[in-house]
Amino acid sequence: MNPVHDDPSSIAALLRARYRRRLPASLDELVGPEQGRVELPLHIAWSGLRTLDLNLPRQRMSLYRTVLAEGMRDDLCRFLNKDILLELWPVLHKLISRAIKDVWEEAFPELRP
Repeated sequence: MNPVHDDPSSIAALLRARYRRRLPASLDELVGPEQGRVELPLHIAWSGLRTLDLNLPRQRMSLYRTVLAEGMRDDLCRFLNKDILLELWPVLHKLISRAIKDVWEEAFPELRP
């Protein structure tokens, strides 16, 4: 048994640290589009749909889930919009990993329910 790889708390801590490093300094840095079609780069949407329409609620939610999970700091600022994130968060936080949810809610108390 490898304690680093088999200890769930270590894996969770590593994931939280990874997502914490990607965070913007402020939600105000999230200046992404509010509507229209968005094409995500391959390093974010490496599997599945890459062009999403923010005017379609399911695609908007999918884009936010994908960017939160796979995007780096610059991607978060480029593709996410503060107002949309705040609007989606009550549902979105149930659809993303615990690590992402915890890191974002710790950094940005306005996201907490």
